[in-house]
Amino acid sequence: MKLVKMSLAAAVLLGASAFAIDNIKVSGDAKLFYNTSNADYTVTNSAVLNEKASGLFDQGASAADTALRLAVTGDLTKGVSFGATAYAVSTLGLENNLVSNTWTGAHSANNGVNDAAWMGELWIAATAGKTTAKLGRMELDTPLAFSEKWSIVPNTFDAAVVINQDLPDTTLVGAFVGKGNGFNAGNRSLFGYDNNASVGFDGMGKNAEFGTFADKGAYAVAAINNSFKPLVAQAWYYNVVNVADAYWLQADWDCQLVKDVKVGVQYANLDPKGAINTAKDSSGYAVKLAYTGVENLKLSAAYSSTDKDGTLKIANVATDNLGLLVAAGHYAAQSKLYTEANWNYGYVGAAGADSYMVLAEYNAGIAKFAAQYTDVTAKARNVVTSTDMTEVALTASKSFGPLDATLAYISTDADDQNIKAGETTGSRYDTLQAYLTLNF
Repeated sequence: MKLVKMSLAAAVLLGASAFAIDNIKVSGDAKLFYNTSNADYTVTNSAVLNEKASGLFDQGASAADTALRLAVTGDLTKGVSFGATAYAVSTLGLENNLVSNTWTGAHSANNGVNDAAWMGELWIAATAGKTTAKLGRMELDTPLAFSEKWSIVPNTFDAAVVINQDLPDTTLVGAFVGKGNGFNAGNRSLFGYDNNASVGFDGMGKNAEFGTFADKGAYAVAAINNSFKPLVAQAWYYNVVNVADAYWLQADWDCQLVKDVKVGVQYANLDPKGAINTAKDSSGYAVKLAYTGVENLKLSAAYSSTDKDGTLKIANVATDNLGLLVAAGHYAAQSKLYTEANWNYGYVGAAGADSYMVLAEYNAGIAKFAAQYTDVTAKARNVVTSTDMTEVALTASKSFGPLDATLAYISTDADDQNIKAGETTGSRYDTLQAYLTLNF
């Protein structure tokens, strides 16, 4: 994960390009994602083990999906712009012979895996002076509520956002989120299990249906400051109505004392209230050190720790914050902590988690290579044994004109995954992935 640069507010929350549009712009992409593993046992919930013989490229151990995205942006009048993004997903019938799962839960699975299409974005934005307001359906990128991009389609929100930059080197943000199509929003209550998704890794409800965000929506305010040019500092406060108050503090420093060294620190706290006011506070911190002094090479290392009492994870509250990761994929929420794994989400933000991450990225010209090692030991208070997870992820990426291709190998060794019959801890397994994106 890269150190976050947030000196431009539009890039933080909304995407700066959305407000730099000349007339009409049409863009999009077509994606094909594939995943296969040799995990023999899949944990479906805390009480049930499903045993299945599997191997790499076997139908029962594989998943695939295709997605089409078409986006249109334009100016309605001076200072007023709009945007619309449509998504369509289809397995192309691959589940009939090559795979048994999909990437997104937007498919319904009645008499086969059905295709789905929906509007992921439909917004209007107005700018007056140094203030911009955006209203409608959109992607968001905030530390504790955001659109996750790891799946073949992102979750999005029905929201209202205001950004002001009148103060020198300071961006102020205010937002209300009313709906979303992540796992927790409407389709699944925060502590319930009524999601209507029956397939897919990401836990999105069938047909990507939008529901009330959390219990009754959420408010967020933030201040992002870059007065000291090597440092970007940000502070976020969230009021998730009848669920939790939360805040996130972060500072990323382009260190001038040691050339090409960057340092980052994060702290977060989630305080349950209302319907879950008997739950315990969650807090955690992370530190990161990065070095870019060698041409084409980026190195980084991070450590994070969370308190042992927490109920909510230090992770996205817009997706399955309390979810269980499963061996063939996951429904667990992604975290913005520096230590977040490449694929096995749901660990670094859990209660009592001590996590380490080391990442090397190298542009060799012929391709871009990355190697990431993540190690997590989580032991919540009053839990007898800890849960350990170790992940090694290797990726190679190459662009062929408009076609972006990535191959990934992931080795996972987790106590709560791939648990053989009669055993209490899991066994290591391998995952291979292919990502193809045709941009137009």
